[in-house]
Amino acid sequence: MATDRNVFGGELEPCSTDPTTGYLRDGCCRRVEGDHGRHELCAVVTEEFLEYSRAQGNDLVTPRPEFEFPGLEPGDRWCLCVARWVEAEEAGCAPPVVLEATHEAVLRDIEPDTLRAHEHSATDAT
Repeated sequence: MATDRNVFGGELEPCSTDPTTGYLRDGCCRRVEGDHGRHELCAVVTEEFLEYSRAQGNDLVTPRPEFEFPGLEPGDRWCLCVARWVEAEEAGCAPPVVLEATHEAVLRDIEPDTLRAHEHSATDAT
């Protein structure tokens, strides 16, 4: 199996194991055949984004154990659907992106400059 690559072309780093994220719940925002939501973008969720997502019909706060979903809090890292992040960016509430843990496939939909403008850095307050 080929190594998954991040947006820089390097090895894809894990997004989060606490909570454990990814379409495969392996901590990584991989490109997975059959993942129609394309959970390929690693973001640090914010209160504003969580409220926006809930208003769009996707409640990311309420735990859903049947889907191995713990519910998110601001500051959690999570693999987001590419299209939802794009919608949030257009609405002015896109959460910061962890580029080293974001799959290179997102570059088909999001310009590199847009991703860099939303880059999460270790010094950012969550």
